[in-house]
Amino acid sequence: MLSTKLFESGHFYRRQCPICKSYFWTKRADQVYCGDQPCVPYGFIGNSPVRAAVDNIRDLRERFLSFFERRGHARIRRYPVVARWRDDVFLVGASIYDFQPWVTSGAVPPPANPLTISQPSIRLTDVDKVGRSGRHLTGFEMMAHHAFNYPDKYVYWIGETTEYAYEFFTKELGIAEDEVTFKESIWEGGGNAGESFEVLVRGLEVATLVFMHYEVKDGKYVELPLKIVDTGYGLERIYWMAKGSPTVYDAVFGPFLSAVRQRLGVPEPPADLLGKASVFFGQMDPEVLGLERAYDEVARRIGVSPQEFRDVMRPQEALYVLADHSRTVSWMVADGVVPSNTGAGYLARLLIRRTLRGLWLAGLEAPLVELFDLHLKYLRDDYPEVWESRDVILELMDLEERKYREVLKAAPSLVKKALERAGRRALGAEDLVELYDSFGVPPEVARDAAKKLGADAEVPDDFYSRLAARHQARKAEGEEASKIPVELAKVADLPRTRELFYEDPYRRSAKSRVLRVIDGRYVVLDATVFYPEGGGQPADRGVLRHGGGEAKVVDVQRLGNVIVHVVEGPAPREGEEVVGEIDWDRRISLMRMHTGTHVLIQSIRRVLGRHIWQAGAQKDIPFSRLDVTHYKLPTEGEIAEIERLANQVVMSNVPVKALTMPRNEAEAKFGFIIYQGGVVPAREIRILRIGPEDAPYDVQACGGTHLSSTGEIGPIKVVRVERIADGVVRFIFTTGRHAVDYIQKLDSDLSAVAKALGASREDVTSQLAKHLDKAAELERRYKRLAASYADLLAERIRAEGLPKADLAYLELDDEDLARAVAAAATSKNPRLLLVVKRGDRLELYSGRGIDVGPIAAELRKYGFKGGGSKTFAQGVYQGDMEVIFKALRSLLG
Repeated sequence: MLSTKLFESGHFYRRQCPICKSYFWTKRADQVYCGDQPCVPYGFIGNSPVRAAVDNIRDLRERFLSFFERRGHARIRRYPVVARWRDDVFLVGASIYDFQPWVTSGAVPPPANPLTISQPSIRLTDVDKVGRSGRHLTGFEMMAHHAFNYPDKYVYWIGETTEYAYEFFTKELGIAEDEVTFKESIWEGGGNAGESFEVLVRGLEVATLVFMHYEVKDGKYVELPLKIVDTGYGLERIYWMAKGSPTVYDAVFGPFLSAVRQRLGVPEPPADLLGKASVFFGQMDPEVLGLERAYDEVARRIGVSPQEFRDVMRPQEALYVLADHSRTVSWMVADGVVPSNTGAGYLARLLIRRTLRGLWLAGLEAPLVELFDLHLKYLRDDYPEVWESRDVILELMDLEERKYREVLKAAPSLVKKALERAGRRALGAEDLVELYDSFGVPPEVARDAAKKLGADAEVPDDFYSRLAARHQARKAEGEEASKIPVELAKVADLPRTRELFYEDPYRRSAKSRVLRVIDGRYVVLDATVFYPEGGGQPADRGVLRHGGGEAKVVDVQRLGNVIVHVVEGPAPREGEEVVGEIDWDRRISLMRMHTGTHVLIQSIRRVLGRHIWQAGAQKDIPFSRLDVTHYKLPTEGEIAEIERLANQVVMSNVPVKALTMPRNEAEAKFGFIIYQGGVVPAREIRILRIGPEDAPYDVQACGGTHLSSTGEIGPIKVVRVERIADGVVRFIFTTGRHAVDYIQKLDSDLSAVAKALGASREDVTSQLAKHLDKAAELERRYKRLAASYADLLAERIRAEGLPKADLAYLELDDEDLARAVAAAATSKNPRLLLVVKRGDRLELYSGRGIDVGPIAAELRKYGFKGGGSKTFAQGVYQGDMEVIFKALRSLLG
């Protein structure tokens, strides 16, 4: 039983709900039910219990944050919606996600304690209900206050948390004291758990107060060293209650909905009908009943026909989906998500296509880019970072809508092939998922296409929720498998290897003591100058010199806390002193590549936009690669500007500094851009800053070896740019002397071309253009002559008249000429079957009156290996042509 001083001294009663069996606390002695859906209906629609004047949603947010600031909480800035500091999820689903796992595990302190925040969050668990239920959203702001209680530092716990909630709703918002109910529950999320109170007002859950003190391991609760107050107050839900609107969408997105209804010519629905629909839908369980049946049941309860109800609601549902999804997608894109087929990009595309699908089903037509732009104007004040990304958001929406329309065109043939593969006259849920995941075909489109083919397809009510569940968690990668056959147990007792390559990246050699030699190949030293492979940077190579000779170091890997050197040749003895010397020319080249990578990605970001994030990198010599999130190939002008900007940073010779900082301090100082290269699993992280402290050019968490200034990089040259996946562009580049070598090679090639053209290097472009013009003219002349020659050959063809066709034979080595002759001959004689032999190749051409398909099939009996269409077949035949002629005469006789 959860109890507090508030309940004991404030004359609260503990009751058990007869429907859901949950225990709850209330000030009303006569309250029977818990006050939650579906046990009671909404009681606030058209009759708000909020007596305070709440002008807009911004006012409500500010009331909440100021309320807790006055009570000793530090207000902190909202985090991004993309959880780049986590390796288990793509998106932030609640304010506690901001502090998992580092703060909640006790590894790092919170940014403030206690604190308050209003965190934009995204959940796609109930995406299929969005637009229909009246209350579900994919994107919402979770207002929260958090306290982190350590064994040696108590902040506050259940009593104070409950009192804060009660005071906020009754004193700050003016809700009557007996309207607030606290329902006991258990909460789990993000690997943590704890007892909780759900705060309920007139049938609506407006807050959850979680007292987190468990970690969930293998399905069991394990006590945490911390006791964490994790609260969530739904900004949009509380505002809905304050407004008393028929739906949460009308409350939150009211001005936008009015504007978009006017733009699309959709009349505003009766408020009474919408309000009743929200009340009745809230009391149903669509997971059991099904969304479509729930629609029918709501219509029955309201007293209208299901069809009439659908006619009114379908366009409104499409607009509600548009309002919610467009805000959520805009948040995502502003945080660097590019719609694609993987990761967070997949989830963004899912929302975009569900929006387009809703508009299509409702028969509403308008460019998506126009509708998004309309909404962005209303989001501008609350989310300035979204408005700053307006151009890229609109460009992406235009691109995504064009892709979607291409999918709709291709859908009938894709569905036909899916039915053929399935070998049945119906598509199941998994078939529809495959059609969407592989080709982007919406389930309703697939169903309609299947029906036109005389087949069926049953679309699950939770189709999009199923898709989201498959893709919204990052795939657990676990620890990377060791690249060397050495068990951790064999080195677990050794002290951490001293990393001299960090202490001085320019150090080329060092004396060290051999701590262990395993299998005569794997050497562990007490200190090393050899960098182990990691962070996209290859391992150093070099030699270990010792009393027994010299061992070549061919690989270096981390294994737990030690660094293992893989050697070839005589290994040193345990306990002896060795001198390790790295291949300096290779190391300095890799340092140039690695520091150059940081300069390049920031240059790409500044030219192409803030949505650019690293999607992968490999530093190597002579060329390195950098993969970034981008939705199209950059133009030549953009690539040139990226190169210019990167080399300008090189020539400015700005300082490069590596800093080791507490994780929270680094995040607070530099932002989450530090995770450009991925998640760094450490309490303290190594930060690489390029440029002065007050105006750095680039800042990232990085474990590689780097130069001390950008001037040492030398030239940065982009070699090639290519699209390697949907939403990912690869830059192949080089730096330093390798860049000089590459440029000299281009220079040499240019000289060779100039010599071949008989022109100076300066005139190569103009002279090449002239030669190309001449070549094009020769090509045109050749085609004219070839056409004339083909006509001449066609005239000379002598065909053997047979009852079903005229048979002719020709031997030609030129494929294009053969096709031209066949086209001319068959156009003049539709009964002609022309056989053309080219080495081992055999081709059959026919006029409109002859079907080559069955003929080619029959010839396969005689050794012909091939097939074709109605008027053309080709293949290989290595036998006697008389056999073919005999067969053809038999077929055509």
